[in-house]
Amino acid sequence: MEKEQVKPKVDYSLYLVTDRDLMSTGTLEEAVEQAVSGGATLVQLREKTASSLDFYNTAVSLKKITDRFHVPLIINDRVDIALAADAAGVHVGQSDLPADITRRLIGGGKILGVSASSLKEAIAAQRAGADYLGVGAMYATGTKTDAQLVTTDELKRIRNAVSPPIVVIGGINQNTIPRFHGTGIDGISVVSALISAKDIASAARELKELFMKNVRCENA
Repeated sequence: MEKEQVKPKVDYSLYLVTDRDLMSTGTLEEAVEQAVSGGATLVQLREKTASSLDFYNTAVSLKKITDRFHVPLIINDRVDIALAADAAGVHVGQSDLPADITRRLIGGGKILGVSASSLKEAIAAQRAGADYLGVGAMYATGTKTDAQLVTTDELKRIRNAVSPPIVVIGGINQNTIPRFHGTGIDGISVVSALISAKDIASAARELKELFMKNVRCENA
C-alpha cells in the first residue's frame, strides 16, 4: 500500500518572491540566505527568463539553503523544475498550468499556491486543491505592471469565502503592511521591499515584526 504523502506545516507570515533584476546582493543565494536568516518563512523562486537548466541548478542550490533553515522552497510556474529539484511545492498564476492539473502532477504531498485577484478565482483555486492563495496585486508595483489591482473590500470577501491561508502580494512594504489590520490574512509576500534592501536580513526582521505586530496579532 502506497504511503500517504504528508505536507509540511507552513508559516506564511513572510514570503519572499525572488527577482534577480532587483536583488542588492551579488548572487541569488546570498539574497535568499540573508532573507531566511532574518526571518523569511517561505521562499518562491521566480525565474521568468532563465533556461530550464539554469532554473533547475538555481533551484537545487537554493534548496540547500532553505533546507538548512527549515524553510519551504516554492517554484513559480514550472512543475517540472519543482519535481526535479524536489522543492516543497509550486505556485501557479491564472495564465499558467491549471491548478487542478498542477495538483494532479505534483501529488498530495507538495504545496500548491494559486494566484487570485477576484472572489471567483479564489473559490475556483480552493476547489482545485490550493493550499494557499496569493491575492493581489494589492498595490501598483514595478514587478508586475499589468496586474489587476484588488481592493481591500474584495480581499475581505475572499477571506470570508475561502478557507486556505491567504498571502497578499503587490506593493507590500513597511508603509502598506499596517493597512491589512482586520483583513484576516495569513502572510505578506514581498519582492522589492526585501530583495532590494541594502541589508536584507535586517529588512526581513523589520517586515516580519510589522506584520506580527499589526496584522497577525488579530489572528492569535
